[in-house]
Amino acid sequence: MVRVRLSRGGGKKRPYYHIVVVDQKSKRDGKCIERIGSYDPNLENEKRITLKQDRLEYWLNQGAQMSDRVKLLQKYSLDPDNLEKRSKIKSELLEKNRIKKQNAKESEEAPAEEVKAEEAPAEEVKAEEAPAEKLKAEEAPAEKVKAEEANTQKEKT
Repeated sequence: MVRVRLSRGGGKKRPYYHIVVVDQKSKRDGKCIERIGSYDPNLENEKRITLKQDRLEYWLNQGAQMSDRVKLLQKYSLDPDNLEKRSKIKSELLEKNRIKKQNAKESEEAPAEEVKAEEAPAEEVKAEEAPAEKLKAEEAPAEKVKAEEANTQKEKT
């Protein structure tokens, strides 16, 4: 039995599909009988789907069966308003995702503010400890100076 289906091409994470007529038992990217079109999901213009309608009709009359995806692609290729509808749907999805991210960010910031309010007294305690650390730091150089003086006196004797 002959089928009209997609054959994948392109690089890693850069898909490109040929719409091909193949024997049902052949591999996905195997030898095809005829290439009748292409589908590039990365494009956003009228060249996204190219399909030779006359050759598709010929193979359907010969008894070929279309895969589900090719049926959808044929429908989209015949619809002149397809690109406008697609861009409208895509912009709505992007807007929903943006709102969802914004809400998630706001919900993360609200508990963070409460945690900061609880940490503020702890920071004050640390600030009181800081002068004591400075005094210790000031004593340390003095000890070094005394040690150096002792070493110089030992060297003189």
